[in-house]
Amino acid sequence: MKVSGFTFVRNAVKYDYPIVEAIKSILPVCDEFVIAVGNSDDDTLGLIKSIGSPKIKIIETIWDDTLREGGKVLAVETDKALRAISPDSDWAFYIQADEVFHENDLPKIKEAMLKWKDDKNVQGLLFNHINFYGTYDYYADSRKWNKKEVRVIRNDKSISSWKDAMSFRQDGKKLHVKFVDAMIYHYGWVKSPLAQQKKRDSFHKLWHGDETNKPTFQDQEFDYSKTDSVAIFKGSHPKVMLERIEKQNWKFEFDKSKAVKLSFRENILNIIYQKTGIHIGEFKNYIRI
Repeated sequence: MKVSGFTFVRNAVKYDYPIVEAIKSILPVCDEFVIAVGNSDDDTLGLIKSIGSPKIKIIETIWDDTLREGGKVLAVETDKALRAISPDSDWAFYIQADEVFHENDLPKIKEAMLKWKDDKNVQGLLFNHINFYGTYDYYADSRKWNKKEVRVIRNDKSISSWKDAMSFRQDGKKLHVKFVDAMIYHYGWVKSPLAQQKKRDSFHKLWHGDETNKPTFQDQEFDYSKTDSVAIFKGSHPKVMLERIEKQNWKFEFDKSKAVKLSFRENILNIIYQKTGIHIGEFKNYIRI
């Protein structure tokens, strides 16, 4: 069995992405790792080269900044990396620049890839997804956040990144996937308030046209209190994240009195989800088999 990891990144230094940790977290189960490094305003290329693994293959790309509708450019860059993996790979293991897998989950992921390698009905593997929020001590526990995502797909040229690169489809159709009880640790909402706001302003440009392209909070800090619900994380973070976590130099404590108020219906649905895990009305971009 051959496994190719892949991802894309741009301005990782400027926006403090844990891309090095992301790559290192899945590198042990990959035979190669392809990363599309976009034209950056910083030394992102040097950062990736500093990892120093012979498994890593870098392709340098130029982003088409006119592809703003729905974050389409993110899918385009994802596909550039996907198309550059070795043609003889069985699986393609995707990870985003702010995602990390726990080392304890790697054996079961590899086991699942081996188990389903020859079953062509299985087009991908589905994982749990936890969104940390504010600091590494909290995670978002309301129903509005993604709870499962596909991160391992077959090396099939008819499969491509979908919409803003959050998942994949085959010729526009949902993938048939097997669930693996492993966790994607998403750290995209854990940065200093100032760094988070700069990132949000930058991402705003990927979804909107010129008429709404000007950042409106350029000199302000992101207000982490503007969410509906978070919970204290009681588990362990991946080892590759521990040094970064120790360097955290800001604080955030969730004040429920300042939380975003939900409608009566939303509140009831949220309570049902938090008590039972049942997500009524959840959109699933996959078909679980």
